Amino acid sequence: MRTTRAIHAVERLKSRSGHPYYAAISLPGGLFYLADKAAEAPAKLSGPLALDEFVKFVDAFGPQKPRRASKLDLAFEAQIKKSKS
Repeated sequence: MRTTRAIHAVERLKSRSGHPYYAAISLPGGLFYLADKAAEAPAKLSGPLALDEFVKFVDAFGPQKPRRASKLDLAFEAQIKKSKS
């Protein structure tokens, strides 16, 4: 169950980045690290991290998903910027 959160975080990273070679590597003691398996020798992209820290790291790594905003949201933000000026 604990590894499921780590795997889902890496799957989200794969879909955001379009790079299918990221992997979550599990270590004894409930630690994980992020690896890039594109080359023959996997490259470590992080040190050993606890589950919560690992998920935060992976969610912040790579390109971020663009924020969805409606026309009303954009108009409201423009109005706030206009009133601050």
